[in-house]
Amino acid sequence: MAEVNAGMVKELRERTGAGMMDCKKALNEVNGDMEKAIDYLREKGLAAAAKKSGRITAEGLVDSYIHGVGRIGVLVEVNCETDFVAKTDQFKALVRDIAMQIAASKPEYIRREEVPADIIAREKDVLAAQAANEGKPEKIIRKMVEGRIEKYYKEVCLLEQPFIKDPDISINQLLTGSISKIGENISVRRFVRFELGEGLQKRSDDFAAEVASATKC
Repeated sequence: MAEVNAGMVKELRERTGAGMMDCKKALNEVNGDMEKAIDYLREKGLAAAAKKSGRITAEGLVDSYIHGVGRIGVLVEVNCETDFVAKTDQFKALVRDIAMQIAASKPEYIRREEVPADIIAREKDVLAAQAANEGKPEKIIRKMVEGRIEKYYKEVCLLEQPFIKDPDISINQLLTGSISKIGENISVRRFVRFELGEGLQKRSDDFAAEVASATKC
């Protein structure tokens, strides 16, 4: 039987919105097969978000967020299933939160599957060299690189970043929760982030802290 680890439980929970113990049980029941575990939860009526994950999302909103008197600007498209939901205050608030997240945390991609393989390979090489320079043995180096790559994904992938208003959940978990509450499939399709003077030599400011602070006002 395949070993069910915490990462598998976490992934299944994020994809389905089901409880942690239900996810663990489902994975154990199907010998660790992720897709079968999703089907298992759906059959049991526990996968609220997974039931909707295949639905077409052709409606939604394109929203903008401008921070710091024009210093940072974000455009983001978030999709849902119906125009009715797109006009609700709950959906608009979600889109605004996502736009603010992008402004604060500077993601480069929406999900980890979008990160080019050559970039991951280069990151692994650099991380392995760093670990080797620290005098770590080969077995430890492999584990350290895996852990640091996971951290890298959380830094550059929007869906894996901690939500700035509640760092205990990821943006993916925020979406999953919203899908369950709103009752429609929701997806982030694309975004663009502009920062004044980006790429030019300038003083360093903690924009993330500013945006995070603004959300508490």
